[in-house]
Amino acid sequence: METSSMKKYAAEAFGTFVLTLFGCGSAAVAGATLGTLGIAMAFGLSIVAMAFVIGNVSGCHINPAVSFGLFLDKRLSGKDLAGYWVAQFVGGIVAAAVLALVISMCDLGGVAATGLGCDGYGAASAVGISLVGALIVEVILTCIFVLSVLGSTADERTAPYAGIIIGLTLAFVHIMGIPLTGTSVNPARSFGPALMMAVSGDATALSQVWVFIAAPLAGAALAALIWMGLKKRK
Repeated sequence: METSSMKKYAAEAFGTFVLTLFGCGSAAVAGATLGTLGIAMAFGLSIVAMAFVIGNVSGCHINPAVSFGLFLDKRLSGKDLAGYWVAQFVGGIVAAAVLALVISMCDLGGVAATGLGCDGYGAASAVGISLVGALIVEVILTCIFVLSVLGSTADERTAPYAGIIIGLTLAFVHIMGIPLTGTSVNPARSFGPALMMAVSGDATALSQVWVFIAAPLAGAALAALIWMGLKKRK
């Protein structure tokens, strides 16, 4: 494997690690203090920070749905899509493991009591959203988020500010989504915590995680379709 490819994949793993650790960590450790807005900003600021750290290495996707959207827009090869996906899921899993370890050393009632920032529907949702509702919400939120990526990175006038634009968009979709599903819009960010919750003895999140993999990917595909239509009108 080429050194440049390894650097890109390592950057994606690291970026996804940071996003998952600080985003999900904020929800799990300080969610009651921060509230919805604080957690949303933690996710958004993670994107902003990583955009300026690894953006020139890998493009700072740190999200399988973003990579899928860029692949459909023919900005990412199939080889890199596979490499990015593996790296992103690894980053999310390692971050969740580190978060679980940190929580186990705190007086927080254990991993199960914190929730690890997992996403969910039904009893696992703050407002009891249904399975169908969760699918619809995640498709819509991901579509808007991925559109912000496709649009802000396509124009040289907005590209220098893309990290800030994308980070703020991630924050605002979280503001609506957190009470509903916890807000995924990112399969890797959802899978890592769900896996660690299952390891701790609660498999609820893992049994529901397929929603937070399938819906974001569908949302990314919808975003790519909308973006293709918008480009044709230019």
